[in-house]
Amino acid sequence: MPTRPEPPPRTAVVLVRHGLTPTTGKVLPGRAPGLHLADEGKRQAALVAERIAGLDKVAAVYSSPLERARETAAPVARALGIRTKIERGLIECDFGDWTGARLSSLSKQPDWRVLQRHPSGFRFPGGESLSEMASRARDAIERLVRSHKGATVVAVSHADPIKAAVADAVGTHLDLFQRICISPCSVTVISYVPEGPEVLTVNNTGSLSGLGL
Repeated sequence: MPTRPEPPPRTAVVLVRHGLTPTTGKVLPGRAPGLHLADEGKRQAALVAERIAGLDKVAAVYSSPLERARETAAPVARALGIRTKIERGLIECDFGDWTGARLSSLSKQPDWRVLQRHPSGFRFPGGESLSEMASRARDAIERLVRSHKGATVVAVSHADPIKAAVADAVGTHLDLFQRICISPCSVTVISYVPEGPEVLTVNNTGSLSGLGL
């Protein structure tokens, strides 16, 4: 009787948005340095670390280089007994001249409608285009998958790169990625095999059991 071939290794990328900061939902912080987690964000990070610690075969924890992401990754890495590695491709979008602006003011600008309705054609003034951000995030995840075939990898990032990764995985055009919600310290898991990605959960703030990880 012929033996059944071994299934290809599945690599799971556990994408975590950083925890709440004092400016979340109020300001577009972008890559400005010095933004740390609020007390509630620290509590969220501790809770997400407990949830992720229950997963098997977690080979590595990667983080965006920004403080709020590294502070979210730190308790996860401690719970797993491994060190956080910095992956610059996970960094927030470069918002250019909009960095540090209040969302209430930005929402009144004509370009805001373009950002919401046609993000694939939008470039932040003096900064990065959303298409460039999406491509950068995809390349970063591909590097993690190549480096950790058959394992589970944690990647702490920001809302827009994670939304772009989900849109890419399900074959949704970037112009629709604003419909995806990624809350602070939520968990999104994408499984990668040669046949293509499979989204296991999005914006998960509860139990991670039942994902087969």
